[in-house]
Amino acid sequence: MGFDVPLWRGIRLYRAASLLYSLVLLVQHHEHLTRPWVAWGVLAAMAAWTVVTSYAYVRPRWRTRRLLTADLAVSFGCLFATGLAVTPFYLTQAPPLSGYWFAGAALSAGVMWGRRGAATVALLYGFADLTLRVLMDAAITGATARGVVLLLLTGLAVGYMARVAERAEERFTQAVSLEARLFEREQLAREIHDSVLQVLALVSRRGAEAGGEAAELGRMAGEQEVRLRSLITDGLPEPQGGPVDLRELLRRQESVTVSVATPATPVLLPAHAAHELSAAVQAALDNVTRHCPPGTRAWVLVEDEGESVTVSVRDDGPGIPAGRLDAACAEGRLGVARSVQGRLRDLGGTAEYVSGPDEGAEVELRLPRAAS
Repeated sequence: MGFDVPLWRGIRLYRAASLLYSLVLLVQHHEHLTRPWVAWGVLAAMAAWTVVTSYAYVRPRWRTRRLLTADLAVSFGCLFATGLAVTPFYLTQAPPLSGYWFAGAALSAGVMWGRRGAATVALLYGFADLTLRVLMDAAITGATARGVVLLLLTGLAVGYMARVAERAEERFTQAVSLEARLFEREQLAREIHDSVLQVLALVSRRGAEAGGEAAELGRMAGEQEVRLRSLITDGLPEPQGGPVDLRELLRRQESVTVSVATPATPVLLPAHAAHELSAAVQAALDNVTRHCPPGTRAWVLVEDEGESVTVSVRDDGPGIPAGRLDAACAEGRLGVARSVQGRLRDLGGTAEYVSGPDEGAEVELRLPRAAS
């Protein structure tokens, strides 16, 4: 059940109550009817349509623009049918036959079309009411303007509440999805016994101590340990649509030689921005692997500063000689310029390299949230 269902039920209750009040007004001012059978026919049509909308609007598959258009057409039709059933004096004592009942259609428009839709319908009602009174040569009283203002304010309030309910439902859906992913993650962690990770860690450590071919075996075991831990913590499918947690993307790049440090809370970015930023980090790490000696370590640090997200990639390699990046661009080697700096530039961020001889290299990737 959606969060907007209580709104539809409230509108259904209002339609029934306003229909009853319309009946009371019709009986009270019956002597001012020119064609009573037309008035009772309008009231019967209003009652039948109340029954139809009471069941249709609470069912999402029936809640379409076509239904709302028909709702407005019936409401305006009943409004103008007043001119065939009553005398001009009637409109000085009571609103048109569908006057109060008409608000049900305006409120429905507020839920489906938002505040603008509700305001538009309210103003159209005011124009139709004035047109009816002009055609019937009936007096235009202050009650006419007050009715339009009240309908406008009520429609705006309901339209606003509908948007709030829609956002609340989206957040609730995301929370349920996250809870399901966490439960699946716990099940996965239980299935993969921790002793497997301990054995891989032991093989990695003993292989490094033994050296030779055993060191290579230890290195491979260490990589598998990191990947297995990453699978347990972040290997679940990403939620479709909405923001993406940057931490999950970057942790997949962790290895024996790459350490990733992230905040304790999610670092949410739009999906495209998060994947492009992760790709830029991967390109920076690829440069470390390609241009630094084997075994060079790298560290990835993520900082969420609220208005922006900063990712720093630092290594303990020999560093980048002064002018080397400009020379590489001149030679047509555009790995840094295109894969790292180009990605951040397209996102509206920046990428700055800092390095010195024998001091390693560091690139700071900064992405303002407003730009992403």
